[in-house]
Amino acid sequence: MAQILDPLPPEHSGKILCCYVNATSKIQVARIANIPNWYFERVVFPGQRLVFEVPREAQMEIHTGMMASAIISDTIPCDRLVVNQPSSDEEQNNSSLEIDITNSHSVGSEINKKNVDTTKPLQVVE
Repeated sequence: MAQILDPLPPEHSGKILCCYVNATSKIQVARIANIPNWYFERVVFPGQRLVFEVPREAQMEIHTGMMASAIISDTIPCDRLVVNQPSSDEEQNNSSLEIDITNSHSVGSEINKKNVDTTKPLQVVE
Protein backbone atom coordinates (compact mmCIF):
# COMPACT_ATOMS: atom_id res chain seq x y z
CA MET A 1 0.00 0.00 0.00
CA ALA A 2 1.78 3.12 -1.20
CA GLN A 3 1.64 6.33 0.79
CA ILE A 4 0.14 8.64 -1.81
CA LEU A 5 0.49 11.87 0.15
CA ASP A 6 3.88 11.13 1.69
CA PRO A 7 5.91 8.81 -0.57
CA LEU A 8 9.09 7.32 0.81
CA PRO A 9 12.32 9.05 -0.22
CA PRO A 10 13.91 7.30 -3.25
CA GLU A 11 16.93 6.08 -1.26
CA HIS A 12 14.63 3.71 0.66
CA SER A 13 13.95 0.83 -1.72
CA GLY A 14 13.44 -2.11 0.69
CA LYS A 15 9.86 -1.64 1.93
CA ILE A 16 7.83 -3.91 4.17
CA LEU A 17 4.06 -4.10 4.56
CA CYS A 18 2.98 -3.71 8.19
CA CYS A 19 -0.19 -3.75 10.27
CA TYR A 20 -0.87 -2.13 13.65
CA VAL A 21 -4.11 -2.60 15.63
CA ASN A 22 -5.21 -0.17 18.32
CA ALA A 23 -6.49 -2.61 20.94
CA THR A 24 -7.11 0.12 23.52
CA SER A 25 -10.18 2.22 24.24
CA LYS A 26 -8.26 5.45 23.56
CA ILE A 27 -7.44 7.32 20.37
CA GLN A 28 -3.78 6.89 19.40
CA VAL A 29 -1.41 8.63 17.01
CA ALA A 30 1.00 6.36 15.14
CA ARG A 31 4.15 8.14 13.98
CA ILE A 32 7.33 7.09 12.16
CA ALA A 33 10.02 9.53 13.27
CA ASN A 34 13.35 7.83 12.50
CA ILE A 35 13.28 8.04 8.67
CA PRO A 36 14.94 11.26 7.41
CA ASN A 37 13.04 13.38 4.85
CA TRP A 38 9.77 11.52 5.41
CA TYR A 39 6.66 12.34 7.42
CA PHE A 40 4.24 9.61 8.53
CA GLU A 41 1.64 10.25 11.20
CA ARG A 42 -1.86 8.76 11.39
CA VAL A 43 -4.69 8.83 13.92
CA VAL A 44 -5.74 5.29 14.91
CA PHE A 45 -9.15 4.96 16.56
CA PRO A 46 -9.96 2.24 19.12
CA GLY A 47 -10.26 -1.12 17.35
CA GLN A 48 -8.96 0.28 14.05
CA ARG A 49 -6.36 -1.55 11.95
CA LEU A 50 -3.66 0.54 10.23
CA VAL A 51 -1.89 -1.04 7.24
CA PHE A 52 1.16 0.80 5.86
CA GLU A 53 4.48 0.43 4.00
CA VAL A 54 7.77 1.49 5.56
CA PRO A 55 11.51 0.86 5.23
CA ARG A 56 12.61 -2.16 7.28
CA GLU A 57 14.55 0.02 9.74
CA ALA A 58 11.51 2.18 10.62
CA GLN A 59 10.24 2.40 14.18
CA MET A 60 6.66 3.30 15.01
CA GLU A 61 5.95 5.57 17.96
CA ILE A 62 2.52 5.19 19.54
CA HIS A 63 1.16 8.28 21.26
CA THR A 64 -1.92 7.70 23.39
CA GLY A 65 -4.41 10.56 23.62
CA MET A 66 -5.28 12.05 26.98
CA MET A 67 -7.62 14.97 27.71
CA ALA A 68 -5.57 17.77 26.12
CA SER A 69 -2.34 16.01 25.21
CA ALA A 70 -0.77 12.80 23.99
CA ILE A 71 1.89 10.75 25.77
CA ILE A 72 4.28 8.43 23.95
CA SER A 73 3.30 5.00 25.21
CA ASP A 74 5.37 2.66 23.03
CA THR A 75 8.02 2.44 20.31
CA ILE A 76 7.75 -0.63 18.08
CA PRO A 77 10.29 -1.79 15.47
CA CYS A 78 8.23 -2.08 12.28
CA ASP A 79 9.78 -5.45 11.42
CA ARG A 80 7.64 -6.80 14.32
CA LEU A 81 4.49 -5.54 12.56
CA VAL A 82 5.12 -7.25 9.21
CA VAL A 83 2.17 -8.72 7.33
CA ASN A 84 2.91 -12.11 5.75
CA GLN A 85 2.40 -11.81 2.01
CA PRO A 86 1.65 -15.01 0.09
CA SER A 87 4.17 -16.23 -2.47
CA SER A 88 3.18 -16.10 -6.15
CA ASP A 89 1.98 -19.75 -6.01
CA GLU A 90 -0.16 -19.10 -2.94
CA GLU A 91 -1.46 -15.86 -4.46
CA GLN A 92 -3.17 -17.79 -7.25
CA ASN A 93 -5.04 -19.91 -4.69
CA ASN A 94 -5.78 -17.19 -2.14
CA SER A 95 -5.86 -13.48 -2.92
CA SER A 96 -6.08 -12.22 0.67
CA LEU A 97 -3.22 -11.12 2.91
CA GLU A 98 -2.58 -13.05 6.10
CA ILE A 99 -1.56 -11.20 9.25
CA ASP A 100 1.01 -13.03 11.34
CA ILE A 101 -0.54 -12.99 14.81
CA THR A 102 2.81 -13.76 16.46
CA ASN A 103 4.22 -10.50 15.09
CA SER A 104 1.21 -8.31 15.85
CA HIS A 105 1.72 -5.79 18.59
CA SER A 106 -0.86 -3.71 20.36
CA VAL A 107 -0.53 -1.36 23.27
CA GLY A 108 -2.32 -2.17 26.49
CA SER A 109 -5.32 -4.32 27.19
CA GLU A 110 -7.68 -1.64 28.39
CA ILE A 111 -10.75 -2.86 26.54
CA ASN A 112 -13.45 -3.75 29.03
CA LYS A 113 -14.86 -7.09 27.94
CA LYS A 114 -17.70 -7.32 30.46
CA ASN A 115 -21.18 -7.39 28.99
CA VAL A 116 -23.30 -5.43 31.43
CA ASP A 117 -26.77 -4.07 30.73
CA THR A 118 -26.46 -0.36 31.47
CA THR A 119 -29.88 0.67 30.20
CA LYS A 120 -32.20 2.21 32.76
CA PRO A 121 -35.73 3.48 32.31
CA LEU A 122 -36.11 7.24 31.98
CA GLN A 123 -37.67 9.04 34.89
CA VAL A 124 -40.09 11.83 34.20
CA VAL A 125 -39.61 14.86 36.44
CA GLU A 126 -42.84 16.71 37.11
